[in-house]
This record gives sequence, C-alpha cells and structure tokens, in this order.
Amino acid sequence: MNTFKSIMSWVIPILVGLLVAELVKIFLFAPVKVDGSSMYPNLQSNEYVAVLKQAKIKRDSVVVFDAYGVDHQNAAITKDTKYVKRVIGLPGDRVEYRNNGDLYVNGKFQSQSYITKSQQKNGTLQLASSLDPASKVTLGTGKAFTVPKGQYFMLGDNRHESNDSRYYGFVPEDKITGVVKVAVWDGKRDVINSFATN
Repeated sequence: MNTFKSIMSWVIPILVGLLVAELVKIFLFAPVKVDGSSMYPNLQSNEYVAVLKQAKIKRDSVVVFDAYGVDHQNAAITKDTKYVKRVIGLPGDRVEYRNNGDLYVNGKFQSQSYITKSQQKNGTLQLASSLDPASKVTLGTGKAFTVPKGQYFMLGDNRHESNDSRYYGFVPEDKITGVVKVAVWDGKRDVINSFATN
C-alpha cells in the first residue's frame, strides 16, 4: 500500500501538470515554427514564435491561420497546414493598393514601414504567373475592394514570394489560430507584435 501511495504521489502531479500544459496550448498560446520565406526578412524560416490565441486581431498584426480550405491552389495543403501572414484589411475595410505601391485603408495612408519600397510596389503589384489571382481582390490605383464581414485580407511581408490573399482571397475569422508575438527583447518586436502591446 505504501508503494502505491508513493508512486501516486509523483504520478498525480505529473498528470495534472501535463493536463494544465495541454489546456494552455489549446486555449491560450502555443509555439509555432515558421516554415518558408513568405514573411522574410521579419520572420525567418525555421524560427519559432509564440501564438496568443486570445489576442485581439488588429491591422498589421501577424497571425497564424489554418490554410486548409482557404488556399485551393496549393496541392500540398493538408489539414495541419498553417500559414503565417500579416493582416492588411479587417472586416469591412476598403483597401486600395495604388500603382506606386502606396496602401490606403479606408482612405488613410498606411506606411508599411516593415517592408522595403520595392516590396511595397513591385512585390505587391506584380503577381506570380504560376498562381491565379483572387477574383474579388483588385490591385492598382482606383481599384479598391472591400473586405467582407467576418474575413481578413492578408499578405506576406516577402511579397515577391508570398502566396497570400492576392491569390486565395479573404481568410475567414474562424480559420485564424491566433496572433504572433515575439518577446520584448527581440529586435523584431516593432515589426511583428510585442508581448508588451498585446
């Protein structure tokens, strides 16, 4: 009997700890590994970031979302495929990408200081010939579009390489896993999202 009590005295705390860890992962935050160059140079392939599942999604937030059922052009998508992208347009936003690379959301200029001028203009406006453009996303001066209710318009920071909303369209809110966060001491906190600015 003493042996059983002794074993249970360390088994129960371990089980409780594992249960708490799993609940935190499911409901609060989880580590995610960046795979690919679509967010370069702000996020590197194989870099780990934290995803806060309860954080508010804002314009310019970097988020993780479930690509299955969103990106129909990529044959390699599985039910486990996640994409990391930056939110450019929130539900109801009117987005215009002008020919010079300037971004206007609801008539207000957005700086996009997290990417180069070349990425703002050429990277965004010159679409890949290997992918079909999204039918409801129009780019260029005077070609504004409205993000539908309950959906988001997202782009990768490495616009030349990114497969994003320009090709698969808007991302439904229920596909978003959470907001990417980097630590306050990380030099990229101003271009991603800082834990300090939840």
